[in-house]
Amino acid sequence: MQTDIRVLELQPFFTRERARVPLKFGGVVMEEVLYCHVRATVENRAGVRAQGWGAIPLSDIWAWPLCNAGHETAERLMRAYVVQWCRHVSDFNELAHPIDIFWQLEPHRMEVARQVCAEEQLTDEMPRMATLVCASPIDAALHDAFGNAAASDVYALYGRTHMQHDLSRWLGPAFVGRFISDYLKPLPEWVDAFHLVGGLDKLTATEITDDDPRDGLPVSLDQWIAFEGVRCLKVKLRGNDLAWDLDRLVAIAKLARQENAKLGNDEIWYTADTNEMCDSPQYMVELLKKFQETDQQAFDSLLYLEQPCERDLRRRMLDVRELAAIKPVIVDEALASLEDLDLALELGYSGAALKSCKCQSEELVIAARLSENGLALAVQDLTNPGIALLHSVGLAGRLNTIRGVESNSRQFLPDASMLEKKVHPGVYRLTNGRINTSTIRGSGLGYRWDEIGRTFDET
Repeated sequence: MQTDIRVLELQPFFTRERARVPLKFGGVVMEEVLYCHVRATVENRAGVRAQGWGAIPLSDIWAWPLCNAGHETAERLMRAYVVQWCRHVSDFNELAHPIDIFWQLEPHRMEVARQVCAEEQLTDEMPRMATLVCASPIDAALHDAFGNAAASDVYALYGRTHMQHDLSRWLGPAFVGRFISDYLKPLPEWVDAFHLVGGLDKLTATEITDDDPRDGLPVSLDQWIAFEGVRCLKVKLRGNDLAWDLDRLVAIAKLARQENAKLGNDEIWYTADTNEMCDSPQYMVELLKKFQETDQQAFDSLLYLEQPCERDLRRRMLDVRELAAIKPVIVDEALASLEDLDLALELGYSGAALKSCKCQSEELVIAARLSENGLALAVQDLTNPGIALLHSVGLAGRLNTIRGVESNSRQFLPDASMLEKKVHPGVYRLTNGRINTSTIRGSGLGYRWDEIGRTFDET
């Protein structure tokens, strides 16, 4: 294909971003994160050279929570992996579509992980999910550069005209003659945004203390609703304290109705996430029954539940069919491969959570399978700031998601998006609870990188 690219150079850049307020999910609290940008330089078959960018927070506390050597070691190794994977992908000397590049190199990801850990004399094995997170800004940068070299929106380059292989190459004979483009839609002007209510988040202004930021942004949930018309809420639960979780859901639902009524909004939606903290799916079955008894209206507006128990689905093979019969249950932390999706569906999961941090090339293939089979599909983020959020919004807007996209960096990492916000104001501040996508346009992933003007120290 004339648009196929050869990788000429991959260059990573790292910055440390501090959260304006702590983010609690599962059993951890995030106060800062290592943020990675990658610049790709490519040349296509027509001889056109272009650059592209990708970015993601290297959140080891989400991607590698059980590293025996601790957070600092896990983060350092993930940074080292990015550097090594940049070199590995740069050595791929063929002309190919970015999706083909990803899948041809996929078998080598764990080999590189073992090499990185061995250099640190670490006996732990870096999990596949952590390698995906590390590879994701590289993969995104190649997709962006691919589109830039072709002077095209990259989403227009996922069909038979620009891809050598159809989806049967990865998904089997049922997908002969089918391409990713068959499962995409035009980017709508508005996309619903899910606001995160973390485990430490304050619900009302009366809870605010002198320790909270005074930076002109809201702190409590009632302030956020007044500020942006927030009406889609992702609620973080403890997963091991039924009374607290029930009280939290009920209190949030009551407050959301009350504050949205002031704005004339009567349509409110919720999702719930315990970040693997439940011992069994039965915990959520009991919680949902009590929630329904307490607040039928809010229960009816609960769209889905995220994976309730540990990410290692193979360890106990916990079946979620009883829970999924009440509300859809989507797999998240366990989903690091097509084989993981197969197992999750066998265990009764209703669908999957896609994230840009799991690599554009893999998520598009998984999205096609879910869409073809009528399975639930959600797009969430990893507190994606800057261009990482632009990427995530662009992905979600082109897929048939359950509803919208998660967007919480505006709450926790707003300073990391200051330059991007000047070009894309409607992405980083919601209007009536929605993201305006009209500024995401042009070639590649639509960042408009040159207008953003972000620079890095290249010494």
